[in-house]
Amino acid sequence: MSRCHRGDPVPEDVRRAADLLERRWLISIVFAACAGEVRFNAFIDAVEGISPRMLAERLRDLERAGLIERRVLPHSPPSVEYHLTPRGRALEPVIEALRGYAAGEATIASRSHAAASAPR
Repeated sequence: MSRCHRGDPVPEDVRRAADLLERRWLISIVFAACAGEVRFNAFIDAVEGISPRMLAERLRDLERAGLIERRVLPHSPPSVEYHLTPRGRALEPVIEALRGYAAGEATIASRSHAAASAPR
């Protein structure tokens, strides 16, 4: 008799959400947007390594998914701000959980490094 549990299929709604969020840069963009209204160049600064073209594409993906809203400000010259919609804000606990996980991993990594570097 096998002791391994047979995995249940991933529900379709979870798969659709994962398909969106697993795209490169999306979690980082949502993380940056959790701070409030963000302008395009602020995203460029916050999400190190993303090109302007890729950022524009990912922002459009998030807009189409209803997670981010784009607002054109009536200035001269016009400027654009992005902010999370209520659906996007629903991801904040996920982002915070990821932050907590990353902090724990960093602690484990630094302990491992310290142990490996200690004189014997």
